[in-house]
Amino acid sequence: MSEPGATEQLELIRASLPKAPRPRPAATATASTNPVALVVVDTGLAHLDRPFEYLVPESMADTAVPGARVKVRFAGQDLDGFVVARSATAAHEGRLAPLRRVVSPEPVLIPAVLEAAQRVAARCAGTLGDVLRLAVPPRHATAEKALSLEPPVADPLPTFEGAGPAWSRYAAGPAYVSRLAAGESPAASWLALPAGSPDEDWPRALAEAAVATLAEGRGSIFVVPDHRDVRRVDAALTEVLGKGRHVRLTADQGPQARYTAWLKVLRGHVSVVVGTRAAVWAPVRSLGLVAWWDDGDDLLDEPRAPYPHVREVLLTRAAVEGAAVLSGGFGRTAAVQRLVDCSDLRTIGGRPPRGAVPRVVVAGEGNDAERDAAAASAHLPSVAWRTAKEGLEHGPVLVQVPRRGYLPSLACQTCRTPVRCAHCGGSVALSARGAEPACRWCGRGVGRFECRNCGGHELRSSVVGARRTAEELGRAFPGTPVHTSGAGAVLENVGAAPALVIATPGAEPVADGGYAACLLLDAWASLDRPTLDAGEEALRRWLGAAGLVRPGSAGGRVVLAGAPTHTTLPVVEALVRWDPAWFATRELADRAALHLPPTVALAAVTGERRAVQDALRLADLGDEVERLGPLPVGDDEVRMLLRTHLDGWDSLAGALADLRARRSARKAGGGVQVRMDPPDLAS
Repeated sequence: MSEPGATEQLELIRASLPKAPRPRPAATATASTNPVALVVVDTGLAHLDRPFEYLVPESMADTAVPGARVKVRFAGQDLDGFVVARSATAAHEGRLAPLRRVVSPEPVLIPAVLEAAQRVAARCAGTLGDVLRLAVPPRHATAEKALSLEPPVADPLPTFEGAGPAWSRYAAGPAYVSRLAAGESPAASWLALPAGSPDEDWPRALAEAAVATLAEGRGSIFVVPDHRDVRRVDAALTEVLGKGRHVRLTADQGPQARYTAWLKVLRGHVSVVVGTRAAVWAPVRSLGLVAWWDDGDDLLDEPRAPYPHVREVLLTRAAVEGAAVLSGGFGRTAAVQRLVDCSDLRTIGGRPPRGAVPRVVVAGEGNDAERDAAAASAHLPSVAWRTAKEGLEHGPVLVQVPRRGYLPSLACQTCRTPVRCAHCGGSVALSARGAEPACRWCGRGVGRFECRNCGGHELRSSVVGARRTAEELGRAFPGTPVHTSGAGAVLENVGAAPALVIATPGAEPVADGGYAACLLLDAWASLDRPTLDAGEEALRRWLGAAGLVRPGSAGGRVVLAGAPTHTTLPVVEALVRWDPAWFATRELADRAALHLPPTVALAAVTGERRAVQDALRLADLGDEVERLGPLPVGDDEVRMLLRTHLDGWDSLAGALADLRARRSARKAGGGVQVRMDPPDLAS
């Protein structure tokens, strides 16, 4: 082997020499005032749901303000976070990492929203990070730069001159809005009545409440179930307050439009907000009133963890910020009734005076073919057909059907046994006139039908859908326009001319001047729902449709078809008497006797059987928590219900939050969902 050359020898010598240490980066100068930032880091891990301390570099001393979005180094990653406080000293004795950068100096997380988010997270056994993802929308830099920091010059605010027509029709209405105008914080459950004119309708009442609240320089938040309600309240606010005095916040807005509206609230350009669930966390300055409409609508239930209901969030914000409370609707849920019984809410409205609501008539399912051949052809009870015929002489007639589609459910003609698919067990339906019966789950046809129970071969409809109802009524009332409104094609408004409007629950359009009559079909289909709130939900749907009908003094009539006539049901009686408070009181008493929500604290732990069992072993539940289950809810999942008295709500939520933290720290396998106050105990 040849000797290495001079160049190679030099490289070998250099390689043998000790390497010089790399120069350390110069220490970053820290802020001279309050150099420690307390940051809520979005880790997504329950056991790390707490603020962490970071050093504030001098370059970020003026921008890393409480409420600002920042980037921090955490477990080898750059994560998002919010500065929640600045301090002069650190509680941590070790070395602190500096903030990576300030995403935006905009203080988007205001103290009041932070405190409310902490309380909601604790009550729902959730994490603060989950709640903040709901409370603060993602940043849109273009919107942030385009909107001016200072509010524009606006016309003088309208002055409060006492209760208007919308509140004067209620005994306690003028007193409520007068207390708002005086800067007080009353709390009420408002049972609304059908309106004889737009000036008396519930959107106008909310607008008048906003004016009263603005009299003392305070803002308002109005939350409604869907975008159609938003547009109605938006129009009323524009008419009463003028343009530019409020904003809309909904999930269907584009990112820039939504963030611009949210920034207008944050920067004080406006102080009145109307929207869907997206508006519940609006950072209104000097919040004076929180209100929500139709408490029982499932659209007010947040589907994302930790699943807070709009009611709970707004009540929490009212407690934190000293705001007034208004829960409105044509009906009342058991949850709101409990607040009334506890004197947390006072009642506005009650049993209406004669003529203030439409007259309600109960009809069975049958019809007299000899007396009313047209009613038989329309598959309507005689009284329903006559009511529709008379109503069409004076305006539009609303027909509410509980199902969309054509014939969404079929049964045996002989024994009434529901028809099920032989392949997957799904329900069998008829999609259109002349179509073959097919499974709604797998789409397979039924072929020649033979009932497994009695051997019958004939089919009948269990419930008639909106399309079939429109077809039958079109034949029964030739020459009358027929409109349908349901999933996929929801109408907003209809005119005052005679027409038939067939709608599913929640999709009823508003009629100019109100409907002359309303038919509520297949009442039994609403009452037979296998849920805890079947009666409550049926009454809510019926009142929601009947609330669009003209008052009885103007000839408005409602027919409930398909309810049993051989016995008296409380929910039917409540509709006839138009007394939702009586029904809610009765419902609450029944639930208290059975130890059911909202009279008890209830939680659901759902997941794989072994994962649920392992999770509950980690939970320190105590002896007062009753375990119900496990119950199968799917092929591989079970649900365990945990029940205790209402006073034990906080301890149960705390134990479940600790359970989630322990599972997260152990990296336990198998997904487990924890939910306080589940809306449906059967699913």
